[in-house]
Amino acid sequence: MAYCFISDLHLHEGRPDITQAFVGFLEETAPKAEKLYILGDLFEAWIGDDNQSKFISEIRESLLKVNKTTEIFFMHGNRDFLLGPEFASSSGMKLISDPYIEEMFGSPVLLMHGDLLCTKDVDYQKFRKISRDPEWQKDFLSKSLAERQKIAKELRDVSKEATGQKKEEIMDVSRSEVIKTMRESDVDLLIHGHTHRPDSHKIDIDNLSSRRIVLGDWDKYGWYIWMDSKSCELKKFSISSN
Repeated sequence: MAYCFISDLHLHEGRPDITQAFVGFLEETAPKAEKLYILGDLFEAWIGDDNQSKFISEIRESLLKVNKTTEIFFMHGNRDFLLGPEFASSSGMKLISDPYIEEMFGSPVLLMHGDLLCTKDVDYQKFRKISRDPEWQKDFLSKSLAERQKIAKELRDVSKEATGQKKEEIMDVSRSEVIKTMRESDVDLLIHGHTHRPDSHKIDIDNLSSRRIVLGDWDKYGWYIWMDSKSCELKKFSISSN
């Protein structure tokens, strides 16, 4: 048995090389795992399940193919938190909460997108709280597709400008929040993405050795974590831009 984890692919039509790398990953690597966990930001943006472009349809078909051999679990990220049950079901994916705990090889593992751990970014946390409110989402999704596309672009532009003005440490996880979350969840392994800082960190929590593994964003490299009964490793492969 093996588990595979990915996040932060930020798929969009402007980066066909990443889409091609993802499709190849689904064909070659994912089927070797019993379960595939997508921990948020699979898409650069998601404005509703009714946005049925050819690009989206191709991703759906690729996910459905791997679902014949591998269970797929999807966790919302800060870019695709509006991805709903309609698209998830039609793609063969099961929606899971953030955070999410699952028993793996006899031990509980905590899975998160990662943005909840970035508590120093106060402005973002305020927006996150607002945008996760069911009433806010209902109001947004009631608008026309064109209106939603316009609003989404404006939000991305504001976010990009704000990110450029923030200090690096603000956009990373808070160590105290990581320890608090892992302690409350009673786990010694946390897997997340969001920060685009792939690495494996050892942490001492209550004199016990724990581990936090961070997935990378797909750009020059595709990142994934492979877990089997012997090890849990962060891996990468080159993405060709040709």
